Amino acid sequence: MSISLASSFEQAYGRAPQVETRAPGRVNLLGEHVDYNQGVVLPIAIHQAVRLAAATTPDDLVSLYALDLHEQVSFRLGEVGKRCDLDGRVLPGWALYPAGVAWALQQAGLSLHGMQVVYSSDVPIGAGLSSSAAVEVAFATTWQALSEWEVDKLTLAKLCQRAENEYVGVSSGLMDQFASTCGVEGHVLCFDTRSLEWGTLPMPPETAVVIADSGIRRNLTTSAYNDRRAACEQAIELLRKYLPGIQSLRDVSSVELAAYSPFLPDVIQRRAEHVVKEIHRVDQAMIALRRGDARMFGGFMFASHKSLRDLYEVSTPELDLLVEIARGLPGIYGARLTGAGFGGCTVNLVEEDELAVFIQNLGEAYQKKSGRQISIYQVRASGGAEARWV
Repeated sequence: MSISLASSFEQAYGRAPQVETRAPGRVNLLGEHVDYNQGVVLPIAIHQAVRLAAATTPDDLVSLYALDLHEQVSFRLGEVGKRCDLDGRVLPGWALYPAGVAWALQQAGLSLHGMQVVYSSDVPIGAGLSSSAAVEVAFATTWQALSEWEVDKLTLAKLCQRAENEYVGVSSGLMDQFASTCGVEGHVLCFDTRSLEWGTLPMPPETAVVIADSGIRRNLTTSAYNDRRAACEQAIELLRKYLPGIQSLRDVSSVELAAYSPFLPDVIQRRAEHVVKEIHRVDQAMIALRRGDARMFGGFMFASHKSLRDLYEVSTPELDLLVEIARGLPGIYGARLTGAGFGGCTVNLVEEDELAVFIQNLGEAYQKKSGRQISIYQVRASGGAEARWV
């Protein structure tokens, strides 16, 4: 535990914490907007994470101190469904995530201790690196450590997803919480969002992953994310007239979509085309990972960005500029936007020996063409969430 987090806990509550928890963010290398279409996704957990210090209380009082925001709030576990603090005021947006986890765990019949918490994060908020899922997983992992029950990692991820969907009100898939709970150091996670089976494949050798944060932020609950999801559901309903056995766009081949696309409204057709082809790209990219072929994998990343830009229409001029600059730099294998889009970050697969020069060149070229400075940094494939007694 960092000294600042431990000392902040002692300063806030007058005692030492009992548990230290870390829950990583994630970056999705390939398979964007396919998680809610029952496709396979290829994320990695990253070493940037939510870190939390906590100790139990003798009652059901939960006291939160968000160190980065310098904000505090308290609520009771028995009244978490009201979404209010002790004074009856509506919980601030940042507190809905831990409160939602408390709600979801209790809805599943799990008993929780009240607790005092201080937490901090170096996962950029709103950048598409799953800062909210990392908060959810950190709290769920902490409550599991402090309580008398234990569930497997995937079940814990599903409970965190329920918190985000039903309590916070964001229609996210399971990938974010899954990656935060199940990350494996040095490996890409291969997660089948239909069967929930998963495995790992090693990162391509002698490569590095670079995140370029455009600085453009979006709010998922008010963005067009839910519109894209609804478009996919509409595509399924319309295609069922011709393909009655389909459950999701995963069941539609590129040939079938080409045959029946004239019967879809133009926007719905483009949304479906991205998803169907992205699912196929992931299948081929897994072959590239098994071969350790970074250039082949990177080619799929570039193709994914083009599809997200032109068919799914979730890119921004800033993200497009970052990808185009990266494409022309030495050492690049592939680049694309990552996360829901509408802002956030690009993810770049880079030759390890060119890492430092790539980061410098990308930042300088972007500033020259846009007039703006941005954050660019390396991330590493890390292990999943863990709690330990201190």
